[in-house]
Amino acid sequence: MKRSFYAAKDLYKYRHSYPNYKAPRLPNDYRNLRFYLNKIPLIPDGIFIEEILTKWRGNYDKLEHNHTYIQWLFPLREQGLNFYAQELTQEEIKEFQSTREAKRRFLLAYTLMLDFYGIKLLDKSGNVARASNWQERFQHLNESQHNYLRITRILKSLGELGFEAFKAPLVRLLLDEALCRGTLPNMLHSTLEYYVYTIRLRSHRRSLLRYARQHYQPANTFLWGPPARRRGAEAGPGGRVAEPTPERERRGGDPHRARSPLTKKDSVGGGGWGGDGKGTKGYTISTKTLQEGVMEREPSSQQPDWLEV
Repeated sequence: MKRSFYAAKDLYKYRHSYPNYKAPRLPNDYRNLRFYLNKIPLIPDGIFIEEILTKWRGNYDKLEHNHTYIQWLFPLREQGLNFYAQELTQEEIKEFQSTREAKRRFLLAYTLMLDFYGIKLLDKSGNVARASNWQERFQHLNESQHNYLRITRILKSLGELGFEAFKAPLVRLLLDEALCRGTLPNMLHSTLEYYVYTIRLRSHRRSLLRYARQHYQPANTFLWGPPARRRGAEAGPGGRVAEPTPERERRGGDPHRARSPLTKKDSVGGGGWGGDGKGTKGYTISTKTLQEGVMEREPSSQQPDWLEV
């Protein structure tokens, strides 16, 4: 398995606010903002945001099979499959972020989609947990791979419209479900290849990759994140330094330096793991804790900028 250069380039452009971005030629009429203010319907369906928020929640067949609403609910500075939807601009983003009504509805749209995926939003900080119907919805999500593209779009849009902090808790939950709990195994590649790399804060991104590296099997096929340091490798379990392998030589070091123990309490926020005894599990983010997990990378003049981790 190899990394996707297309994904790496696409997400590098997103994280760096689209270098060389050219504004659309059409006049900027703030169509996305007006949609979220309930002044215009989405096109081509002719549905207003309030109808979606009030009548579509729990209508999983409609959310699954309608393919025109997602570009309106989660706009980007990119063209999607619905050519009636308008790309965001910097000016519209600023107006959107300063409009309370639009931001309130945007969060409701986010919770609508989380519910569709079997997840619930816990608080205004973006912490998430399994919803009561998580088993049914996870089974569907694991078999519905076109939704993986939707989740990438949702994560990007969260960052564009002022909710960057909401992304890491969601990615952390999906990573844990896919990698450790085995409930979303088909989503693992998308989580590592796309979702983690939508996160703009490098320390958060690397901490998630560090957690994934600990649990990924077989360990020597883990492709994501910075290579472990080559010099001064620390002893592994039992006081032994791991023998070099072709994979470690290729990646340039001993992965033990990138695998210091990570407890449930430390992995995503101090005291941030919670449960209600019903299989519901919550995830929180602590910037301080995540920054402690940063892995350093030896500079390489041969590595393209868009392969940053």
